[in-house]
Amino acid sequence: MSTRTRTRTHTGLAAKATAFTALHTPSAPLALANAWDVASARIVEATGAPAVATTSAGAAWSLGSPDGDALARDRALDLIARVSAAVSVPVTADIEGGFGADPAAVGETVAGVIAAGAVGINIEDGTRDPAEQAERLAAARAAADSAGVPLYINARVDTYLKGLGEPSARLDETLARATAYLRAGASGVFVPGVLDPATVAELAKGIDAPLNILLGPDAPTVAACGALGVSRVSLGSWVAEAAYAVVRRAAEELATGGTYGALAHSLPYGELNDLLKG
Repeated sequence: MSTRTRTRTHTGLAAKATAFTALHTPSAPLALANAWDVASARIVEATGAPAVATTSAGAAWSLGSPDGDALARDRALDLIARVSAAVSVPVTADIEGGFGADPAAVGETVAGVIAAGAVGINIEDGTRDPAEQAERLAAARAAADSAGVPLYINARVDTYLKGLGEPSARLDETLARATAYLRAGASGVFVPGVLDPATVAELAKGIDAPLNILLGPDAPTVAACGALGVSRVSLGSWVAEAAYAVVRRAAEELATGGTYGALAHSLPYGELNDLLKG
């Protein structure tokens, strides 16, 4: 790619990244049904979604790998590139822990994400020391700045999801991590594993950036989350899990009863095929 072409491409990505950032607002939270391949991304876009997010778990499973930093970086970047090329809306990619052992490697991953056409990332801390995670986020921001793209960095805080620390101290720990991550260059904060309205409201109040939470079957509505101050909601791996549950139901029904009821609500062949003709 020539320097002129690269500059033009990154200028387009910069505009798309800015537009994606503007979608984060409590008045109308950005609602993301996470995709894991080109077909699922096209389906999500066809519903009128203003952006497409990938799920690291669904992506890993579709490529024959478990979730949890087991997928090779090049395979993850290839999938991100395929999804980004397949849709016209902004794409934000879940890159797990950053696909790198140290901050420099995380920076390399982020450069690859931008080259793949995504304008946002999720990056999780897990059980990693918060100070180390801040360094990794700083490296991600530096890589994005170097590319000239205001990448939306969604810093995932896993205190609630993984039950880290004493429950009584979890809110304060989450807020402390969020503050450190934002100082390091994060654009927003993702706190999966918490749905209690009072806690969510405290998080939204205490985090000086858009708050993202994970929703599932028993979660409040998107509007209710917005009323609590949430700017972004996502379904994570739930959609992929539901899709794979259909596979199991259909296979079990066929094997045990010789019937096909699980297929009753499938997408029509022609409709799905047409989505992939562009």
